[in-house]
Order: sequence, then structure tokens, then C-alpha cells
Amino acid sequence: MQTSSPVSVAPMMDWTDRHCRYFLRLLSPSALLYTEMVTAAAVVHGDADRLLRHSDEEHPVALQLGGSDPDWMAQATAMAAKYAYDEININVGCPSDRVQSGQFGACLMARPGLVADCYKAMQAETDAPVTVKSRIGIDDQDSEAFLRAFVEPVVAAGCRKFVIHARIAILEGLSPKENRTVPPLNYERVYALKRDFPELEIVVNGGLTDLESVNAALEHVDGVMIGRQAYHQPYFLAELEAHFDSTWSAPTRARIVERMLPYVEQELARGTTLNSMSRHMLGLFAGRPGARAWRRYISEHAHRPGAGSEVLINALNAMPPAARPDTMHAPGKNDRIQHGT
Repeated sequence: MQTSSPVSVAPMMDWTDRHCRYFLRLLSPSALLYTEMVTAAAVVHGDADRLLRHSDEEHPVALQLGGSDPDWMAQATAMAAKYAYDEININVGCPSDRVQSGQFGACLMARPGLVADCYKAMQAETDAPVTVKSRIGIDDQDSEAFLRAFVEPVVAAGCRKFVIHARIAILEGLSPKENRTVPPLNYERVYALKRDFPELEIVVNGGLTDLESVNAALEHVDGVMIGRQAYHQPYFLAELEAHFDSTWSAPTRARIVERMLPYVEQELARGTTLNSMSRHMLGLFAGRPGARAWRRYISEHAHRPGAGSEVLINALNAMPPAARPDTMHAPGKNDRIQHGT
């Protein structure tokens, strides 16, 4: 899998589902999008199609799997291979109690040999690259030596790409939310890893919220992963796309809404609720005049029974006239809104 962009969007539980990814793809044609973490056990023993299904428009898209049993991870990867993901990623970064109780996530940094075994078992089941997402350390294991000791056996197993969240994970005493903001970020440790392993693809994650910080990181590593900023202010992805591809013109926010409508109509016809899609769009006008009116209208109307795509159109038209983008009208029964370019 090749992408022209050094940008990826982090796997975020309850956020980066298939509806969110379709929306984000409209904002960035080339960023690598990651799924929410899916456990290998859920794929093997549950409704695999519901968990793995995605639209062709989402590519390039990576599946993140959570688990620590090489056999289950291999089975889940084999099943995922049928869905043509561009990358399969092993979660070695989540610090939540629930994940720890399953003996995976960040606690696996203390068991690099097991991660290597999972990698080998998974890579044998797919042609897509298997990669690892981790922290820089855990608890009191907070050193370059620890991170290197984790990476080396996984590299020896064949892994060539690591996504590193540039802060340690505190496995006891902090909530997952707190683990996203404390302790402080340590980008230099990620940069040192790249210097130690120049042949590896190293992607840094954590606290990258503006173009300046992204450019600074890319002086040292191969890629950047954007997390909450991509969700709360998704137009940032369009700005990044335009920055890294001078041939691409960012569509207006209103145009993004228009291009989302055919997908919304299609999913509504399948029984998907509007709210499950529109909730990912609330931040589209973040920082712009009229953003509050946009959010309020959707929040008040999208959850109602029978809510349709007209809610999004009306939300645009509810914005103050001075801030209002191109006014749109609800399509009639004989109208067909086409995907734009």
C-alpha cells in the first residue's frame, strides 16, 4: 500500500467507524484512515461482516486489531484479508483497564516476544503489511532503552512500520482520557528511534494540532498520525491535504456536506439512523462563524425518528446569513445529487 500523504488518522474508539471514515475521506483523498480497535476475539467469534465491512471509497484504510493470542490474531487477520484492508495494525498502545484485562494493548510493551509472535502469525495470513502502534513506554519503564528493547524483537520478526504515541502509558491510576494528555509528550524519544532504525517507517502520534507541529515532526520521522484534532476540527485534514499536494484544491465545507448527502441517503435506505452519521460532522465548521448554529441544529434534529438528509441542509441554512455558505435546498423526489469532484 502506497499513499502520497505522510498523514494518517488515528484509531479512536466510538469515533472512527465506517461512517466517520467516509466523511473524513471527503476531506482528505490520500490520508491513511484507521478503524476503531476491533478485538480479534470479536472478529473470530462474532459478526465479522459488521465489524470489518467498509466502503471502497475509504481506501487507503487500515484495520486495527486488539489481542494477544497469536492464533486468534492470525484467524482475525485471515478473515480481514477478504475485506482488502491496506494495512493491519496491532494495538500495543491502549491503556484502558478493559484492554489490560484482556492482556493486550499497552501492557504488551512488556512482552515484545509475544508481540513478535503475533506479528509473524498475522503476516503469514495477509499480503497487506502488518504494523504496530505503541507508546514510548509504560509506567516506570520510561527510557530509550526500554522502547528499543520492545522494538528490536518485533523488527527481527519482520515488522517494518511502527506508529508511536509519544508519551508513556500509565497502566494503573490514570483513566484512558488522562492517558491521552499526561505525562508530557516526548517526541525526541520517537525521533531517536528513527535514528537508531533508519530503515523503519516511523510515524509519530500525539499532540499534532497544527501545520507547524506537523512540519516540525516530519523533519525527523516518516509520517504523522492525527488524533482528536481530526475529529473535533476535521477540516484540518483538508488543510493538510492541500499543503502536501499542491495540485489539490480543498472543497468548501458546504461542498463537503453536499458530497456527503448521497452516502447519507444510501445508508438511511439501509436502516442506518441519521444521528449515527451526522454526529461525526458536528466539528466541520469548528472555528468558523455559524459553527454553533450548525452544531445546535443537528444536535436537536438528527436523533428524531425519521430524520433524513434534509437535516444537514437545514443546518447549513440555519447558520447566520453573514456566515452562511452556499445555501442548499432539500432535494425533491426526482432530484439526484451526484458526487462532486
